[in-house]
Amino acid sequence: MKFISWNVNGLRAVAGKGFAEIFENLDADFFCLQETKLQAGQLDLEFLGYQSYWNYADKKGYSGTAIYTRQTPLSVVNGIGVDEHDHEGRVITLEMPDFYLVDVYTPNSQDGLRRLDYRMQWEDAFRAYVSGLAARKGVVICGDMNVAHEEIDLKNPATNHFNAGFSDEERAKMGELLAAGFRDSWRDAHPGEAKYSWWSYRMAARERNVGWRIDYFLVSEGLAPRIAGTDIHNEIFGSDHCPVELVLA
Repeated sequence: MKFISWNVNGLRAVAGKGFAEIFENLDADFFCLQETKLQAGQLDLEFLGYQSYWNYADKKGYSGTAIYTRQTPLSVVNGIGVDEHDHEGRVITLEMPDFYLVDVYTPNSQDGLRRLDYRMQWEDAFRAYVSGLAARKGVVICGDMNVAHEEIDLKNPATNHFNAGFSDEERAKMGELLAAGFRDSWRDAHPGEAKYSWWSYRMAARERNVGWRIDYFLVSEGLAPRIAGTDIHNEIFGSDHCPVELVLA
């Protein structure tokens, strides 16, 4: 089974930049999107052989997640069951016969870490949610998790130490999530490699490869032996993020 995750930073925008061709070429069984920035009815983008599921933010043009799947899920849940966290369209969970697939767009702590307190509350609630799922069956978590966990995960760790996405607090929360029984699939397979999935639009960052790895596939411990491949598709453009990939046997 092949999984793709991509923060498209506006699906209507990337639809005009070859999204359909990219989608078809990647040929995934599950194609998860973050930051769709859509409301229901604003875009008709369906693909033969796929069902799609959407979680829209209450606020127009903001956040949002979606999953295209070739396999019919047993159930679909939007959100994590905590009202204060479930108005921004940030999580979709598909229950499959032997695993849950959780597509997540983690809140950004924003400039000056002004939303860090909220982010910390979100992290605890999300960890409790996915830990509850993992108590029942395997879990695959994918998406833009808005944190570079280790120094190797961004080009300039020293100058970003107190910035959103690389604060001590955010990195510690990712550590807590991994310690709760999840594996960072790409890092496990590439322990010493620096490869990035997001680049600022400023200062030609992508051209200079001044990036961050903030897009992940995490798997619960029981699924780890099934990992057959991982990739970061930094050759694919259209967003400030690139798609990331997981293959399970």
